[in-house]
Amino acid sequence: MSEGRSFTSDFKRFFGRGLAILLPSIVTLWLLFQAFVFVFNTVAEPINRGIRGGVVYVLPRVFEESELPSWFKVTDDQVALRQNRRRLEGLSEVSAAEIRESIRLQQFRDVWSQHWYLDGLGFVVAIILIYLAGVLLGNYLGRQIYGRLEALIARIPGFKQVYPYVKQVVDLIFGENSTLKAFSEVVMVQYPREGLWSIGFVTGSTFQQVRDTTGGESVTVFIPTSPTPMTGFVINTLRRDTVKLDLTIEQALRFIITAGVLTPEHDMPGVKTGKAVRLDRAADSAERADADSREGS
Repeated sequence: MSEGRSFTSDFKRFFGRGLAILLPSIVTLWLLFQAFVFVFNTVAEPINRGIRGGVVYVLPRVFEESELPSWFKVTDDQVALRQNRRRLEGLSEVSAAEIRESIRLQQFRDVWSQHWYLDGLGFVVAIILIYLAGVLLGNYLGRQIYGRLEALIARIPGFKQVYPYVKQVVDLIFGENSTLKAFSEVVMVQYPREGLWSIGFVTGSTFQQVRDTTGGESVTVFIPTSPTPMTGFVINTLRRDTVKLDLTIEQALRFIITAGVLTPEHDMPGVKTGKAVRLDRAADSAERADADSREGS
């Protein structure tokens, strides 16, 4: 071990290096796993339960009793045992037919669980249903019908306080006017005060009252916060006070999420960058004042 170096300092240095290398991958895998568990439990599994219930309902109406699978058959002893168990547990009495249906579903679920790939049916059906919904609701008639249904839902107490805002967020992320499409360009503006430059996204032209107040072409800029760019500030500024950056939306978001640690590749030191264009009012005023003084002399 070299002079001035100790095991503690080396341990801290290499441990920090290991975290920096492994943590992004571990966190990403954990987030993906949690997303998978959420989708499976809330979307795929309910669909799978519906599929199993449909199979149990259809089988006896399509096949003869002798052709039914072994898991479908329920004996009288099984029914009696289930009824006795319910009595001991203090549960209400149910008919023998309902108990047979419940036992069949349980036996089918046991067989289903032995084939892991069957759980993927829920995902496949969900994807197909979402696609069909997009096709049906994407045409003129579908949009009209869904619009009326949506207006009805928005008037239901409880829903009307939540639904409009949830819809706005979903439309912003997944809709045709999603966030990446709503952001037209990446700019820099002097915010929150002159001399401090913040990266933001132009979302469009501002409304008339702002244009009348500023006295020129104005734009609305969304300035996200680090490391959660879903939140931020909306400002209105003159177009000439913005600096248009030669960055994509994804590059700017990566820069913001990492708090400036990850810079766009073409902005790395030693690499020629694109031009950023701004009409600097202070510089223009100084030039005009200088020109006026020369003319006066």
